[in-house]
Amino acid sequence: MSTGAIVAIVVVVLIIVLLLAVVMPRARAKAQQRRAAKELDSRRERAADQHREAGSQREQAAEAAERRAREAEQIARRERAEAELHQERATTHEQGLADHELVEDDERDRFADASPSLDRTDDRTDDRTDDRARR
Repeated sequence: MSTGAIVAIVVVVLIIVLLLAVVMPRARAKAQQRRAAKELDSRRERAADQHREAGSQREQAAEAAERRAREAEQIARRERAEAELHQERATTHEQGLADHELVEDDERDRFADASPSLDRTDDRTDDRTDDRARR
C-alpha cells in the first residue's frame, strides 16, 4: 500500500472517529431528552387522571351533600309548619274557640255556662261527633 492510501485511510478513520465523538453525545442527549419528555408526558397524564378522579369523587360528594341539605330543608319547613299549626291551635284554645274539642257530648250541659262556644243550640259539630255518626 502506498503512503498516500495509508494517510487517506487514517484521515477517513480520524474523520469517522471525530464524527462519532461529536455525533454520539448529541444522539445520546437527544435520546435522553426524548425519554425525559416521554416520562414527563406520562407523569402529566397520571396527574391529570388523578385530578379528574378526585374531581369526580368530590362532585359526587357535593351532589350527595346538596341532596341531604334539600332533605333537611324540607324537614325544617315541615317542622316549622307543624309548629305554626300548634301555635294557631293554642291561640284557638286560649280564645275559647275550640272548647268543643275539649268537652265530650255528654258533658256539654255541665260546661255550657262556662263557654259560649258550647251553647246547646250550637249547630256546629266536632270531628268526634261526625266520626261516631259515620260508624
